[in-house]
Amino acid sequence: MTTTSSAVLLDVHTSALAGMGSLPRTFASWARLAAEVYPDADLSEELFRSHLLNGDEALTALWSRHLTAWDFVENPPWGGSTPARTDERRAVIYEHLGFGADVCKTLDQAVPVAKVPGATVITKKFTPWYTAERAAARSFYWTAYERKLREKGWSEAAIASLDQASRAVVERLTDPEQLTARQAKGLVVGYVQSGKTANFTGVAAKAIDAGYRLVIVLGGTLNLLRAQTQRRLDMELIGQENILRGAEVSDIDSLVGVDYVGDDEGWPDFVRHGARPSTLGAFDIERLTTRDNDYKSLAQGIRALEFEKRVPTQPLHDPANLHHAAARILVVKKNKSVLTKLVKDLKQIHGILGELPALIIDDESDQASVNTSDPKKWERGSTERTAINGLISKLLGLLPRAQYVGYTATPFANVFIDPGDDMDLFPSDFLISLPRPAGYMGVQDFHDLNSPVPADQRTYANSQEKAHVRGIYDSTGDRLQEAMDAFVLSGALKLYRADHGVSDAAFRHHTMLAHQSVRQDDHADLALRINTMWHQAGYSSTAGHERLAALWETDFGPVSAAQAGDLPSPSSYEELRPYVHAARQRIGSGGQPVIVVNGDTDRYFAQLDLDFDRTPNVWKILVGGTKLSRGFTVEGLTVTYYRRTTQQADTLMQMGRWFGFRPGYRDLVRLYIGREEPFGRDKSVDLYEAYEAVCRDEETFREQLAQYAELVDGKPQVTPVEIPPLVAQHLPWLKPSARNKMFNAELVEIRSPGRPIEPASYPLTGSVTKRNTEHWRPLLSALAPEPVPFNNPPDSSSPLSRTFTALTGTVAHGDLLSVLRKLEWDRPRYFDPHLTYLQQLDGTLARVDDWVLISPRLASGDRVDASVAGSIPLSLVRRSIQDGKSSFGRIASMEHRTAAQRLINEAAAGGSTLIGPRTGVALLYPVVEGRTPESVQAAVHNGVADPSKVVMAFTLIPPRSATSGDRRLVRFRAKNSRYEGEATVPSESAS
Repeated sequence: MTTTSSAVLLDVHTSALAGMGSLPRTFASWARLAAEVYPDADLSEELFRSHLLNGDEALTALWSRHLTAWDFVENPPWGGSTPARTDERRAVIYEHLGFGADVCKTLDQAVPVAKVPGATVITKKFTPWYTAERAAARSFYWTAYERKLREKGWSEAAIASLDQASRAVVERLTDPEQLTARQAKGLVVGYVQSGKTANFTGVAAKAIDAGYRLVIVLGGTLNLLRAQTQRRLDMELIGQENILRGAEVSDIDSLVGVDYVGDDEGWPDFVRHGARPSTLGAFDIERLTTRDNDYKSLAQGIRALEFEKRVPTQPLHDPANLHHAAARILVVKKNKSVLTKLVKDLKQIHGILGELPALIIDDESDQASVNTSDPKKWERGSTERTAINGLISKLLGLLPRAQYVGYTATPFANVFIDPGDDMDLFPSDFLISLPRPAGYMGVQDFHDLNSPVPADQRTYANSQEKAHVRGIYDSTGDRLQEAMDAFVLSGALKLYRADHGVSDAAFRHHTMLAHQSVRQDDHADLALRINTMWHQAGYSSTAGHERLAALWETDFGPVSAAQAGDLPSPSSYEELRPYVHAARQRIGSGGQPVIVVNGDTDRYFAQLDLDFDRTPNVWKILVGGTKLSRGFTVEGLTVTYYRRTTQQADTLMQMGRWFGFRPGYRDLVRLYIGREEPFGRDKSVDLYEAYEAVCRDEETFREQLAQYAELVDGKPQVTPVEIPPLVAQHLPWLKPSARNKMFNAELVEIRSPGRPIEPASYPLTGSVTKRNTEHWRPLLSALAPEPVPFNNPPDSSSPLSRTFTALTGTVAHGDLLSVLRKLEWDRPRYFDPHLTYLQQLDGTLARVDDWVLISPRLASGDRVDASVAGSIPLSLVRRSIQDGKSSFGRIASMEHRTAAQRLINEAAAGGSTLIGPRTGVALLYPVVEGRTPESVQAAVHNGVADPSKVVMAFTLIPPRSATSGDRRLVRFRAKNSRYEGEATVPSESAS
């Protein structure tokens, strides 16, 4: 056998994989072609395996890139019916490559399948044009961006995920070469501080490669935010050669007016194409805005917007012209004067605008862009628009080939836009929900949502709340001093880790955020208080070190051991002590540990020197309000002291500056947040609970999008116009968005085959509760007196089996419906969408024969049994409704719901001995509302429950067969100004 060097093997494999193009082919054939220049090369699978097993990094990286890309492709013609990112897809890839079992096994070990979720897409039907072949044929800027992401340390899975998510956007835009002008409008929903900029940079790269020649990015309402976006695009997409435009770095005179060179330490990291792209067979990008200058209305600006045609007799969008013309990019503020200048200049070159493929990317599209004028004040047939909304509308009017893509983490304002207003920004063509990226800390990482672990058994290892969340107060009072101590201690731990082999790139900035009010006077008071406390904290004194040592022993040490055992950690506080001194010096540098951030002008932010990109190290405590709640990324944020509240869910989420990526210090993140803080006149609000409620709202929204994204007979189940009814609300005082951003839409039906239906909005008025409870009397009589055991086997939440007992009975489907039809609800018609579905399960939609009733019994020590509406004794359950809420939280215990779901799943698979495939499960809970155990006793007299104090709550799980042939899960009725005067609009007319 001949020997082959690693370099030769890598060259052969690189050439072979490149020759295959975008689909896997028989590798041996392509390798032989590639090895013609190496006649003695060993192409055996044994040699390939040995290099992988011996850790050949370059070869592994090459195969990781290609295998991951194939893993992520959605519905490729060569993939059969295999879903992306699965073992089944990988097996098909190996089959096409023709590899033996040993090589496949070794590749699986070297490059495991990234089993991560993809983007969720709700879309109208569209004409596919952005094929893999077309994307590969013109990919100059995307390839450069992809290369930059690898240099930044992105994994192949993360790059492939971005590739697919950005492709999902671009393919739903209009073909830039299309003869007829058409606009598409879409919305991309990410998570707060989760990398949306990376997605729209990828979209811009692909769109420019495909032929879009004018890209307008609406980048925030302040120049600081606009400049951040400009720099990001300049660094990762546009590149050095396009910025220099022929200027020589060595020639100082030629650099006049060129940004970044000489005053930005990151300049060497900007993308380099090797030469002006136009000399490399591609095309240049001309910037009409720079880091320091927004769009200016100048003659030069007008000339810069003029496009030359290689073939003057053909329109600009003709391929003969389009792919030789330079692209223009503008990053502009959402500012009335700036956008007015742009609109004015575009009007002066109107002759070319009808031929110009343009892309408008609206960052934070629910801010300023949404029309918030009152429709009741509009004159008949005339729409009044707020300033920014009106100017964006004018841009769309001037650019008939413009595509509009909004980006936001809080989508509710956007999906409540009137879809009947053609010149508004409703995402009528597509809505894409991006997957939660790896390494991201979001709401879920600070809450124990649906945790099966009992509260008294939660630890730093199994509870996100215990690990990261602290109250504002404890038994000694306000914990602001403790939050500051945590900031110093976490800074010391970062320095310790940087000194013990952890890359210090993520530790460049280290910040704390104190956020409690919108009033500037309050900010000044809080900043003065923190400054005073800092200078009195005695971080170099014995008392100060004792305080930090105690915090290390009781908090940071145990949390880091439980959450980050793979990171270096000091064995004692004494080992950490030298780093405390260094952290204190960094934070207190210049004698000023605190920066107040509450201005609303560009000049104000310029004087703060808070540009995280250009400032080497920011180790400070930031105090502020509204300006810290939207778009402003606080880099290195580790400790947050948070008391501010709001009555809008989207505003509340945008205040979550502690969300984001925390590489190397995730375990050090602490959130000090208000619990039961004063709110309003007679109310109190738990801010932590409010965030949990918003999290449930948003996750419900995303889950339903994913559920309805599946095509049925090649057609969408829902189109974007039908999205508003999916918006949930878990706290009545916390609206999804401001009232002036919402429109009315009604959900008619929710079908839930095999999925729980758990209403929570029960009326608590005594007379209504009594009537509702009495309605259940005939069904409760079906419960047998002997309890039945249920068992949940070990799973990821517990290594032990869990058991409970329950009273059971069986009732006919019609008998259950008879009760459900009579029930009254706290909100009229609240249960109607579910009832519409359940009423069809008598054979019209899909037959359900009967329902198993399960009334769980509580543990004997806690149980209060009582007869309810003449029933045998049932276990009463206590649930509380906190102030400001009109509904319970979760009714069913996770253990009970798990057991019920298992019955349904086993019946569907034909493996249940307890129920049939056409039997549903109903969990019944006689609930007494109250905050103390005594409230349950108070509802019982002589073993009989007072029906006016007992809510018969329930969770229903229909059988999985309870669906129709069309497999649709929702039906809608929505108001739409296009159909003004009609009582209802069928969902079909919306598409």
